[in-house]
Amino acid sequence: MKLTWCGHSCFLLDTEQGRVVFDPYEPGYVPGLKLPELEAELCLCSHGHGDHNYTAGVRLSGKEHGLKVQEFSCFHDEKQGRLRGKNTMYLVEAEGRRVLHMGDLGHMPSQELVEQLGHIDLMMIPVGGYYTIDAAQAAAIVRQLKPGMVIPMHYKGRGFGFDVLSTLEDFTDRMDRVKVLDTNVLEPEWSSCPVTVVLSCPVDAGFSR
Repeated sequence: MKLTWCGHSCFLLDTEQGRVVFDPYEPGYVPGLKLPELEAELCLCSHGHGDHNYTAGVRLSGKEHGLKVQEFSCFHDEKQGRLRGKNTMYLVEAEGRRVLHMGDLGHMPSQELVEQLGHIDLMMIPVGGYYTIDAAQAAAIVRQLKPGMVIPMHYKGRGFGFDVLSTLEDFTDRMDRVKVLDTNVLEPEWSSCPVTVVLSCPVDAGFSR
């Protein structure tokens, strides 16, 4: 299994059962970021905003895949979607692992939703606030769901991201175990110790493939 961060909330998950792209963003939409050329068997978008739904940026291979995908409906805000609409979290099962992309989750999940999600091996969670949950809420959700590995997304970094978002450190300072990589590609080494993994995000350039 290999996970490539393409900036903002966009990821390419490459597995033995197939490839899936989450939340590709439109050209020029997210400051400082350029979407690389992407090809996959599936493209999953959490909601209809331009920084998450650029399906034209992903070439679908047309190949069959063995990915199992579950959808979990939630909201983009704390007022049942009245401010920003609905959000969909996607749980992908491959290689015996459960990978969750939370999209633009904007509220604390209910206990019912927590139970429906079950065990999560790898979770991508927004941490920048304003449009989504903030760093404190994200940290609380991590402790609530207890995933094996956490990847923060949707925050403002050096030279990229929306100005209204908070920084990565607002989240990582709340985490007990943080591993920072000098690449935007993760090949998970699974362990029993939960860890937050920070991927490097190249800006204004193509991404490693």
